[in-house]
Amino acid sequence: MKLLSSVAALLLAPLAVTATPASFFGSGQDVIVQEYPVHGDNPLEFCTEPSSNLLDIKSVDLAPNPPKPGQKLKIKAEGTLHERVEKGAYVLLEVKYGLITLLRQRPDLCDQIVNVNLECPLEEGPLVLTREVDLPAQIPPGKYTVHADVYDKNDKRITCLDAKNIQF
Repeated sequence: MKLLSSVAALLLAPLAVTATPASFFGSGQDVIVQEYPVHGDNPLEFCTEPSSNLLDIKSVDLAPNPPKPGQKLKIKAEGTLHERVEKGAYVLLEVKYGLITLLRQRPDLCDQIVNVNLECPLEEGPLVLTREVDLPAQIPPGKYTVHADVYDKNDKRITCLDAKNIQF
């Protein structure tokens, strides 16, 4: 019995450190999780309410959705940029495979957008992106999560996007 109570204490200890009485017994209030989906045929959501972002994304369409290994992925995105974006803008990028972080980096935005036929500076106004990407056939099956938080050179948020539980 002493062994069983010791094991139970070890298993419940992490909960006790972070738990409040409301987390065990309920607070009497409903928890509302706010979601901000990106319009179009895609698995994207804005990380937070997007009205203060420098980029107003109108829609993003992926074909096929969800993407399939070994196939072309067609991307069409439309939006409006509210301020000019210059060299020094960056992306905080994280890719996870299940709970495992595969990639965490901070690439320069202007170095990356040449891959979608754009270049810096990006001028204020409408933006349209159309691109086809060949996806490798060797993508391991499983669930992937992508988080991209994009900032200009003055640390003003351009946009922040999450793609959760993309199934390959």
